Amino acid sequence: MAASSSATAGKQRIPQAAKVKNKAAAPVQITAEQLLREAKERELELRPPPPAQRIADQEELSDYKLRRRKTFEDNLRKNRTVLRNWIKYARWEESLKEIQRARSIYERALDVDYGNIPLWLSYAEMEMKNRQVNHARNVWERAVTTLPRVSQFWYKYTAMEEMLGNIAGARQVFERWMEWQPEEQAWHAYINLELRYREVERARTIYQRFVLVHPHVKNWIKYARSEEKQAAFAHARQVYERAVEFFGEEHMDERLFVAFAKFEENQKEVERARVIYKYALDRIPKHRAQELLKNYTIFEKKFGDRPGIEALIESKCRAKYEAEVRANPLNFDAWFDYLRLLESHAEAETVREVYERAVANVPPSEEKRHWKRYIYLWVRYALYEELEAKDPDRTRQVYQASLQLIPHRKFTFAKMWLYYAKFEIRQKNVPFARRVLGTSLGKCPKNKLFKGYIELELQLREFDRCRKLYEKWLEFAPENCASWIQFAEVETLLGDLERARAIYELAISQPRLDMPEVLWKSYIDFEMEQEETERPRNLYRRLLQRTQHVKVWISWARFELSTGEEGSVARCRQIYEEANQTMRNCEDKEDRLLLLESWRSFEDEFGTVSEKDRVNKLMPKKAKKRRKVQTDYGSEAAWEEYYDYIFPEDAAANLANLKLLAMAKHWKKQQQEKGGCRATCS
Repeated sequence: MAASSSATAGKQRIPQAAKVKNKAAAPVQITAEQLLREAKERELELRPPPPAQRIADQEELSDYKLRRRKTFEDNLRKNRTVLRNWIKYARWEESLKEIQRARSIYERALDVDYGNIPLWLSYAEMEMKNRQVNHARNVWERAVTTLPRVSQFWYKYTAMEEMLGNIAGARQVFERWMEWQPEEQAWHAYINLELRYREVERARTIYQRFVLVHPHVKNWIKYARSEEKQAAFAHARQVYERAVEFFGEEHMDERLFVAFAKFEENQKEVERARVIYKYALDRIPKHRAQELLKNYTIFEKKFGDRPGIEALIESKCRAKYEAEVRANPLNFDAWFDYLRLLESHAEAETVREVYERAVANVPPSEEKRHWKRYIYLWVRYALYEELEAKDPDRTRQVYQASLQLIPHRKFTFAKMWLYYAKFEIRQKNVPFARRVLGTSLGKCPKNKLFKGYIELELQLREFDRCRKLYEKWLEFAPENCASWIQFAEVETLLGDLERARAIYELAISQPRLDMPEVLWKSYIDFEMEQEETERPRNLYRRLLQRTQHVKVWISWARFELSTGEEGSVARCRQIYEEANQTMRNCEDKEDRLLLLESWRSFEDEFGTVSEKDRVNKLMPKKAKKRRKVQTDYGSEAAWEEYYDYIFPEDAAANLANLKLLAMAKHWKKQQQEKGGCRATCS
């Protein structure tokens, strides 16, 4: 039995871990955050505080010290580089007044890591708290010698010496520190030490060394303000002057001059302050002198007169425009504003210089729309030289330079040629003006150039030249009705009516005209001014052969009525009847309505009752209709309402069509009835 039981026990197997069959996520998920929060709420990891230990005698104290020292030493042996353990150990020994032991621990720690700043600070503070002055000095000396770039050691070392009343020692420490050329705050600490003990000369000497080690504008300003605070105004002025000389013109800073000017202002030296502001503004670029300009404006408002304030405002505007044109040289509007400002205040040479800078910005593309604003710079430049500077030679040079710059093969500016010619006329140089305009017509003929040249010759009463120019103009642009009309008007003014009539006849015979209605109207008005009746009548007939426009008929009827001849009313009525008969087939019903309304107003004034009734019967009815609107692609989009005019003859034609449709419908119905009867009989 025993053997069998032992065999059975030997055959027992170790139970295996149960396999998880369902690996799907649980319906309720628990996060790590929830686990930690529950552990915190249940205080599972909190341990009860150790019981308070009371030491009764010296033996227990020695035993306690031994245990704690052993614990500290074990921690140090485990990890010597954790300096926090060293500091805790030393402070524990310090709390037991075991200064020598604490000192020994600090020394051992420094052997491990002498570059640890908190370790040195804790060591020195221990010596200072226990009034071990010499030991503390020794620690600070070793610290600043080992780590001279750590400012905290120097600050605490000098503070300790000053607290002990050893000002000479503190000064000596500062001097040693200054040999390393530390940051600005260290110099200020040294200066404040000397000022606290009224050592102004020493502080001044330190400041002189400080601004050479750290040559920044703010340090020079602090130096000068320190002198001003000590009421040493002469020394403060010398500091500012030395600073201006030190930085020179290459590294000028607006902050220095603002501070210098404010110092002089506080000393009631207004003129000196103004000179400083102007000196700086003349030498510092405008984009770097915004604060300086702002302070100068305030200064002038307080102490300046009206011319000074205006000059200041002008300088601010100049700075603004300079910035704009420097940012975008093709901003011609900014150039115009800038030049307008300079023309009212600046000297001629300054204005010319800016004009030259402006016109040097030629548009990059040869498209006229890019040149339209630019060309006015040349116009203003020439007008300034002529009217303001009174220099005809330079004016002529400006015009010539501008005309050489324009690409005349692609486009031109007629105003430049005309301005140049008029300038020469004002200079009583007529042949040269004609030569300029002749050159313009040879290089780039334009309607404006012909018109301007002709107006010039008309003012000079050179009518033969005007005729030649008109002939050239009509050869260049025969479709221009305005040129034909002006040519005929000139001949009319000269009394040559046959020549004017020939010009009109030649004009209306042109195959292509830009405004033929204007030309015909001018021709008819010309004949009417000559108190001719048959010629205008013939012209109206000729015009109606070319166009059947309603306004032509109405104008002819009114002309016949205005002649005042016998039978003019009958002729006018006859014209209206002929026009109405002609326009019956006109697609535009509104034109015919306009004709009938004009006819009705005529009959209301001159016609009988029967004539009035006759015209009223011809008036159409206004009807509202609907039609489909088609899109640009030809598809039907929607329906729209419109008004249509139905004339009496149109209504009669529609009525006849309706009667014919009714008769056809009736016949169809009869045929259907006959077919039904035959089917029934069969």
